[in-house]
Amino acid sequence: MPIYEYRCRACDRTFERLVDTGAKAVACPTCASVDVARMLSLFGMKTTQRFASSVSGSGGGGCGCGRGGCGCH
Repeated sequence: MPIYEYRCRACDRTFERLVDTGAKAVACPTCASVDVARMLSLFGMKTTQRFASSVSGSGGGGCGCGRGGCGCH
């Protein structure tokens, strides 16, 4: 189950939620509104050689999208 970041449109609070694949609507833990937007999250991982970030720019010009096709160029 992935962890997603959300921003509540009602109270502007950012929060994380562990989401099951068949989950129903996500509600804000502060105001209980279901008017939330899922945000783009970045991640990092440790390999045996070095730390790699999702925005390390490995061929994608620094945007973290990979080689083309992402629309940010």
